[in-house]
Amino acid sequence: MSRMSAFRFSALALLLLSAYCWADSEVESSAENDSQDLSVSELLERANRHRIGSDDEPILTEGDIALGSEAERNADPCTSQGCKWGKASDGKVYVPYYITNHFSSREKAIIVRGLESFSSFSCIRFRPTQSSDRDWLSIESQNGCYSFVGRRGGKQVVSLARSGCLYHGTVQHELLHALGFNHEQTRSDRDNHIQVLLQNVQSGMEHNFRKIATLNQGSPYDYNSVMQYHKYAFSKNNQPTMLPIPNPNVSFGNAKEMSRNDIARLNTLYKC
Repeated sequence: MSRMSAFRFSALALLLLSAYCWADSEVESSAENDSQDLSVSELLERANRHRIGSDDEPILTEGDIALGSEAERNADPCTSQGCKWGKASDGKVYVPYYITNHFSSREKAIIVRGLESFSSFSCIRFRPTQSSDRDWLSIESQNGCYSFVGRRGGKQVVSLARSGCLYHGTVQHELLHALGFNHEQTRSDRDNHIQVLLQNVQSGMEHNFRKIATLNQGSPYDYNSVMQYHKYAFSKNNQPTMLPIPNPNVSFGNAKEMSRNDIARLNTLYKC
């Protein structure tokens, strides 16, 4: 092959590679733009809709809450055994974390932004884990988005799958679970604010709407909470599975980040 032919071949290969990378970037950008209009609840349901967990992963309830056993399904660890992370002498609550190498630098930046957002409105401080830490969050890209509720002890997985879970609001949502919070629609006072329409719920998904004895921090029910699922969550027929009471036209489940009430109850729980 002549030098000129080799040059042309190299130029063509480079052009094709650039076109491929551009197209791949365009697809990713398009997917991100489509997701910008979705609430945290919708993003989570979409990410976990066809989830098939591996044998070493926990079972899930309510879409994204990890359980150690079936016996935990109707319990709230924050009221049954305590779930808070400890407060240091300086009044801050330091929560150690480790981000596995599953993620690109750009993806890590999204996670870190979510972690650091808590320091702007609470005494929670997520910090990289140290060798002396006994309990820590291991942030991994497993099958779907999920977290245990509250401090469990030892290594505690928070899954943020690279496909579907890396958004600011979803990171906040899963971290709130890890800090001890359940979904809004399972609050003990839920029936005063939300009517659940089980006739529209997918078969086998009814358990996602069970009330549990939650610790509500004396806070009002919050339709705008990042922990409130959307109107059609787990619907089998495109009909609502939840309606607000007494006004069914009230908008809810549209949060894209933590609400004022989310922040207030976090500060109340941890006495910030």
